[in-house]
Amino acid sequence: MAAAQRAPARPDDMLLSVQLDYGIFRGAYSAKYNITYWTTLPFSAPPVGMNRFRAPQPVLPANSTGPSPYNCSRPFPMCPQREDGGDEDCLYLGLYGRPWTDTDDGKSSKRPLRPVVVVFFGGGFIRGSAALGLPPPAYPTLNVTDQNNDLLFVYPNYRTNAFGFLSGRQVGADPHSDTNAGLLDQQTALQWVQQHIRAFGGDPEHVSIWGQSAGGGSVVAQVVAAAARASGRSNSNTLFHHAMANSPYWPKTHRYDSPASQEIYDDLAERVGCTPANDTLACLKAADVQTLRTASLAMTADRDATATSSYVWAPVLDDSFLTHPLSSLVGKESSPVLSSAFATYNTHEGENLVPPWLFRKKDDASNGDDEKEFHVWLARYLPDLAADDVAQIDKLYPSAGDIVYQGDEAYAAYSAGSPFGRAGLVYRDVTLSCPAYWMTGLARSNASGWMAEYSIAPAKHAGDTYWWNTVNKAQTADPTHYRGYAGAIASFLATGDPNEHKLTAASVTSLPDRASGQAWTVTADGFSTRSLAQLEHRCSFWLSIAPRISV
Repeated sequence: MAAAQRAPARPDDMLLSVQLDYGIFRGAYSAKYNITYWTTLPFSAPPVGMNRFRAPQPVLPANSTGPSPYNCSRPFPMCPQREDGGDEDCLYLGLYGRPWTDTDDGKSSKRPLRPVVVVFFGGGFIRGSAALGLPPPAYPTLNVTDQNNDLLFVYPNYRTNAFGFLSGRQVGADPHSDTNAGLLDQQTALQWVQQHIRAFGGDPEHVSIWGQSAGGGSVVAQVVAAAARASGRSNSNTLFHHAMANSPYWPKTHRYDSPASQEIYDDLAERVGCTPANDTLACLKAADVQTLRTASLAMTADRDATATSSYVWAPVLDDSFLTHPLSSLVGKESSPVLSSAFATYNTHEGENLVPPWLFRKKDDASNGDDEKEFHVWLARYLPDLAADDVAQIDKLYPSAGDIVYQGDEAYAAYSAGSPFGRAGLVYRDVTLSCPAYWMTGLARSNASGWMAEYSIAPAKHAGDTYWWNTVNKAQTADPTHYRGYAGAIASFLATGDPNEHKLTAASVTSLPDRASGQAWTVTADGFSTRSLAQLEHRCSFWLSIAPRISV
C-alpha cells in the first residue's frame, strides 16, 4: 500500500461538521489514510414516485430526514441496477481529501482552497456506484504526492439503465419527465459543487471532471452539453474548467424520439406490462422497482445476444441538455468551454466489447470465412453503412495489415488477419479512442489538449485503472510507472497540465500536447511518444460519415 506522506493528529471533531444551507453534515477521519471524508451527502430530492424518470428536484432539508447533524459517514445505496441491488433513493454524493481548515495556524493565515475533482463512475450506463469505501477510489492518485496535488475528490451517484436513460416520445412530451435523467443528475451534482464546495475547502473556480469508460463518456456528455450551450458566448461554462476521460465509452447517440429510441421505450413498456394502459409512461412510473429493473436488465442481455456490440441504455440527443452530437462540434470555431483536456485509451480495449462468440476460433478457418465474419459483425454494429463506407473500412482496417500501420500499437491486434481483432479495432476507434481524441480538441487550444495510449499488455479495457484507482503493490514495486502515469493524472487534475508537477526524472518522457501531433504512450518499458497521424486519419473517416454511425 502507498502510505500517506503526512500523519497529523486527528482533526478536531468540530472540523468534521460542515454547515450548509440545508443542514449540518458530519463526516469522519481515517488516520490510516490521512483523509477526512463525507460519504452520504444528499444533493437532490429522492427520484421516486412522480419524480422517477425526472430531472433532479431541489434537495430536502437534512433535518426532515434525520437528526442534526446528518450522519455522513455511512454508505449510501447504489441506484437500481442489478437483479436485487440498489434503491431509487440514491442521489447522494461522497467526497474526501486531506484534512483541511480555513487557516494555516488556526488563527489568521488563510489557506488556499483546493482544486476539486468530480468523478463519474463507469459501468456502460447500465450499472455502477459512487459509494466510497476505505481506501476510496483514486486514492493512489491523491497519494502519489500530497504536497503539490492537494486535491478534493467528489463522487456523485447518478441513475443508470432505464431509471436514468429512458427516452422516447412519451418521455419528451411529459412535463414531469426528462430524457438523460442520469446526465442531469451529474449536472446537478456539479451545481452542488459550485454552491457548497467552499465549505469543504474546495475551489469552485478550479473544477475538473474525470471518469473512465461510461464515466469518461459522462465527461464527454457534459463537455458536449456545455459546448452546445456556449453558442459563441464567452465564459458560458461555469460548472467545470478541465476535463479528463480515460477510455471514454461514447456509444451511438440517437435523438430521443428516433425510431431506435422509441423501440427501446416500447420494448420496456411491453415487458413491464404497460402496453394495455392508456398512459404507458404513468404505468412505468407506478411499476414495481423490481419489475422495471428485471425488464431493463433483460433488454440489455437480449441485445448483447444479437451481437450489436451496444448496450441498450445510453445518452440521447434532446432539445434541452444534449442538443448536439459530438461530431457536430469537432473542428468548429466556437467559444471553448474547457481550459484544458486530457484523454487516454487502451490499445486492445475494443476487444472487451465485441462479442467473441460471433467469430470462429478454428485454426483452419479460411480468409473467406474471416472476411464474412467481420462483415457480419460490422453490419450488425453499424447497420446504416453504405457500400462505399464498407469498402473504405476494408482499406483502413485491412485483414492482413498494411504498411501504413507500421508504428501503430493497435496494428498487432489484427495484423494476423483475425476478424475479431479487426472488429475490436473498429469498435475501439468509433466508440472509445476517436471520442477521446475529439474531446481533447474542444480545449482552449491544441496546446492545452493531451492524448495518451496505454499499451502495457494485455492493454484491455480498464487495464490502466490498476495504476491510479486502487491501492496495490505496484505503487511501491514499480514507482516509475506509478509516479509517471498516476503523477501525470494528478498534475493535470491539480493544474490543468499533466507535466506541471512531473514526478519522474527529467530523462523520462513527458507528455506532448496535441499541437505537436504526438501522443504519449505508456508501455512496459516506460514512456514514449508516437505520431497521432494514423489515429487522426481513421477518426477523420468516421467523422465524415458521422450521421450514418450516430456519433
